[in-house]
Amino acid sequence: MNPSGSVHPSPRTLEVESLASFDRLVAAGAVAMHGWHAQSLDLRGRTAALETLDVEGAIFLGCTFDEGVEDGLRRRGALIFPKLVGVPFDPYRARLYTPQELYAGLDHARYEELPDALVYQWSIRPGQRHRLDATLASALHDHAIGDALDEMIRSDAVAGLTVVGVMGGHNAQRGTPEFAQAASLGRLLAGSGKLVATGGGPGAMEAANLGAYLSGIPEDEFEAALVSLGAVPGFRPSVSAWVRAAAAVVARFPGGTPSLGIPTWFYGHEPPNYFATHIAKYFANAVREAILLEVCNGGIIFLPGAAGTVQEMFQDACENYYSAREAVTPMVLVGSRYWQHEYPAWPMLQRLAAGRAMADRIFLVDTVDEALAVIGG
Repeated sequence: MNPSGSVHPSPRTLEVESLASFDRLVAAGAVAMHGWHAQSLDLRGRTAALETLDVEGAIFLGCTFDEGVEDGLRRRGALIFPKLVGVPFDPYRARLYTPQELYAGLDHARYEELPDALVYQWSIRPGQRHRLDATLASALHDHAIGDALDEMIRSDAVAGLTVVGVMGGHNAQRGTPEFAQAASLGRLLAGSGKLVATGGGPGAMEAANLGAYLSGIPEDEFEAALVSLGAVPGFRPSVSAWVRAAAAVVARFPGGTPSLGIPTWFYGHEPPNYFATHIAKYFANAVREAILLEVCNGGIIFLPGAAGTVQEMFQDACENYYSAREAVTPMVLVGSRYWQHEYPAWPMLQRLAAGRAMADRIFLVDTVDEALAVIGG
């Protein structure tokens, strides 16, 4: 595992994430399972196949077996992580989330009854963060999400794309110029072939994912979508109404451009937005923030925001400060007045960058078009 918590499998590791994959490997003549990681598979009915395989060094994560099989696998050298009871999520999941999964049941239930909210409620039970079983479940989950995110970034659909992060405040309301600016930025980035990555939440993050998702539709339809969303400006007082408005846009424009959201249940009071097609949601916020910065190989654009945005900015600055020149990625701050006077991060950033390899990779601009030009759109 690298310092950010994501996992880069060695050549000897084989992720077996579906029953079909298991069956194909067996049919192809597999003899040994050393290095296999079987995740959340229902292996009932596969006892005969398991008995013919050398299982030493295999890892079974949350799998189901015929009665009496587990003890034999352990004796033969397999490592078995059991299913965890009372946990409202799969700690061994093999894929990133989708908005439809996190908001399953949206048509007939309130947000508080949906999977995303139920997981958050579980995570904040009194004493939960100090319970061994809860700590183990959330750590295993975050490990699995890191692995799934690595696979997504290496997938045929994404491999080779430049990933550009968009950071900004969660308070930007739909129907405001700030929201429209962030949406326009996401649309421009995706239209230029970039993969947009955000913190996955509301406000500027939602707007950037929205712009990316709708980057393939005509401008007048894009503007109409912004207007329709403005009828429900924010997730307060009703997350349900906020999400349903977004789901209606997605239903009207299915199959939009993919983008990435990386939110956290640590800030579970801020719901994930519905426009990021791939959602890597973590429990550990520190891991989440490090990974968000790591995946943005094309740099990060910082829209106006407050404490969270400033924290992300200087976490990114710290990495660039100590990086070799070839590893420094662009940092683009949008809003001269905002970043020089309201939240004067720009002067501090300039002082940090002076004399360092990052000095010519920080930029202060006033428009999203200028930001795109700097990033290389």
